Amino acid sequence: MNIENIEAFVYINHYGSFNKAADVLFISQPTVTARIQSLERELDSRLFDRLGKVIHLTDKGRQFLPYAQQILQTYQKGKHQLQSKGRIPNELRIGSTVSVANYLLPRLLPHLKECYPHMNFKLTTASTEHLIEKLKSKDIDLAFIRKVVNPAFQAYPFCEDPISLYVHEGHRLAGAGRASIQDIRNEPLVFFECGSLDWLRLHRVFESLEQPPNILYQVDNLETAKKLVMKKAGICFLPALSTEEEVAAGKLIPVQIAETAGISLRTSLITLNGENAEFIATLLEEGAVSPKNQLIV
Repeated sequence: MNIENIEAFVYINHYGSFNKAADVLFISQPTVTARIQSLERELDSRLFDRLGKVIHLTDKGRQFLPYAQQILQTYQKGKHQLQSKGRIPNELRIGSTVSVANYLLPRLLPHLKECYPHMNFKLTTASTEHLIEKLKSKDIDLAFIRKVVNPAFQAYPFCEDPISLYVHEGHRLAGAGRASIQDIRNEPLVFFECGSLDWLRLHRVFESLEQPPNILYQVDNLETAKKLVMKKAGICFLPALSTEEEVAAGKLIPVQIAETAGISLRTSLITLNGENAEFIATLLEEGAVSPKNQLIV
């Protein structure tokens, strides 16, 4: 019997929805449906009654539920036991997205080392989806990610990084410091795309223009986006943490756009419920005392 099929069954019952279970498991809704169909074939029993968008456990489903929950719990405990034996003592395994690894962790890791001088720290950089899977399987202890909705995780708001328009030195908007979306409608744009809901808000701002924005370059790497702006290839909306050094050196100049005020990238610190409380508290304390306004708790 496939453990993933049992996991899908337990999650669907918990959330009362195939779609919500798919979102939490980071798989497609058809995949969830296929897993339930496979499980029903194995058990030769229908597990759910579907009345439109509302689903209920059948009598057979209610009978099987406590066994499924016990199987899943036992599997997860056994997996953790095997993996924990290979762990290095006094090691904290931290996962993060690329942007957090580049611009936030270099200021956080030295603080952790000061607080825990005998600890070693192992950093894993991956997408939010992969980090969630690694946290579920206990390959990492905690993670900095964009967003998570999962009852197994405890999530703490950690960093809110405001997005502003940045132009190169000598650009016509560099001296003003402020502009409207209409002022940049004909400007060549470098568009950094990270797939976050915050960036979808930025897309919607451009929908107010009579003509589409003049996007010449779409990139998924912050360093590439910054260098294109500094090479005067275009202007770009960027998160503030990624531009601090270039702004201090006068190579990038922020321009506030009224229509994009309040748009930011939000990073959460997550861990499995009830675990690593001491490290979480230390990191949140560092966020609270940081002189950077972007850090929040």
